[in-house]
Amino acid sequence: MTTVSDVPADGLSDTQRQIVELAREFAREHIEPHAAAWDRTREFPRPVIDALGKLGFLGMTVPEVYDGMGLDTITYLLALEEIAAADASVSVSISIQNAIPATMLVRHGTQAQRERWLKPLARGELLVGFALSEPDAGSDPASMRAEAVRAGEGGWVLNGMKAWATNGGTADLMMVMVRTDRPEDRRGAKGISTFIVPTKTPGYRAGKPEDKMGLRASNTTSVALEDLRLPADSLLGEEGMGFVYAMEGLDAGRLGIATQAVGVARRALEHALAYCAERRQFDHPLKDFQAVQFKLADMATRVAAARALVHVAAARKDRGQDITVHAGMAKLFASETAMWVTTQAVQLFGGYGYMRDFPVEKLFRDAKVTEIYEGTSEIQRIVIARGLYAHD
Repeated sequence: MTTVSDVPADGLSDTQRQIVELAREFAREHIEPHAAAWDRTREFPRPVIDALGKLGFLGMTVPEVYDGMGLDTITYLLALEEIAAADASVSVSISIQNAIPATMLVRHGTQAQRERWLKPLARGELLVGFALSEPDAGSDPASMRAEAVRAGEGGWVLNGMKAWATNGGTADLMMVMVRTDRPEDRRGAKGISTFIVPTKTPGYRAGKPEDKMGLRASNTTSVALEDLRLPADSLLGEEGMGFVYAMEGLDAGRLGIATQAVGVARRALEHALAYCAERRQFDHPLKDFQAVQFKLADMATRVAAARALVHVAAARKDRGQDITVHAGMAKLFASETAMWVTTQAVQLFGGYGYMRDFPVEKLFRDAKVTEIYEGTSEIQRIVIARGLYAHD
């Protein structure tokens, strides 16, 4: 059966085809057969993540000089889509590592920090997470309360609570945003700095994994910072620039989440196409009914449109152009597409679609969070609208 949901091969270079095929083969052999079990048990598949790291998939966006693959953004996203189509939970770790920590270290790390942290990150020897949000600071991260104060000999002491930290309990290293301005001189977003925090540092305490609706095999925890002492060289870049660095990373991260959404939607479409070809009602396969055909046509069109928006933003990034608005558009449309397409897939499966024994139920649950994390759909609309007036 010909499927319109596969990643288009036209125009890909030999290198791109090889990388996409490697990602697809690995995902189909080592990820998808186990995804449902990981979902049921909430098992974080660290051995699979490590295997992806050995293949270079944890350092796809890192320049070769720092032991990464040095891939362009579109190639990275094509590979990420294959992993997301197999299991969105695994794709989260790949996306986070390649986007936010890698972007921060490449752009703002010192040479010593790049040698110490970026190179092993790129080689897949370190799993890295990101902690920005707090229990009372989600869509408004500038209102965070966790803070760092200077200690003797130029070091820092961190205290506070972070929430919804991806890989908070499994990462080897976390990029943590905290305030470095004083309570009597709060400067909003300009008072936030970024710190490189090894998770074995005394005072770093991850909470129990959150019991989530979807992405259940992705480790998400709260993180308590309790008199956590760091040397001076743990500060990334300039003091007070952490929020700016986070927004830079989130621009790249939103392309990863948009691609995750495309992968989820694409897999739901693939399952729906196969099911409608096999399932018979009234002596005909479901695909013969015009109402079903229209639904499948709309699903396929939205998947293709979402992928195209992501790749437009990726091409802009590779040309060195600003992508804030385009990344917001891609993330907004792709996430809402994933939610819509998976809903239609459940409907096409009928009663079976509501059962955990069938794959579209998990895809439906995994899709929802793409409308929430790394900027809700409402935040994306604000970002896009502001961008439309940016030159007035």
